[in-house]
Amino acid sequence: EVQLQASGGGLVQVGGSLRLSCTGSGFSFDDYAIGWFRQAPDNGRESVACIMSGGTTHYGNSAKGRFTISRDNAKNTVYLQMSNLEPDDSAIYYCGKKEYMLGCYSDDFYSVGQGTQVTVSS
Repeated sequence: EVQLQASGGGLVQVGGSLRLSCTGSGFSFDDYAIGWFRQAPDNGRESVACIMSGGTTHYGNSAKGRFTISRDNAKNTVYLQMSNLEPDDSAIYYCGKKEYMLGCYSDDFYSVGQGTQVTVSS
């Protein structure tokens, strides 16, 4: 069974940092791009960051300059290092694998598991 599980969320003050992890199983992890998106109450889904199988990274506008996505294929894990957090970053963060051929150029996420809550307090 293909599974992806996000973890590492929590409560942090404005300007603080968090590192989220996304661990996959049941598929050839290093062959796929993995992406993060977030969803806040009353907001639609917002793509945050994505990393291709070869390591090329893509960021949403809100993440550029503050977030860094990386992957450790030996651990089947993608990380999202978030710095200089703002209240608008508060959301549930999800990870999912991307379409095999298009990778980060696809808008779709697959095998999305439970998300992890990030709350930034002011």
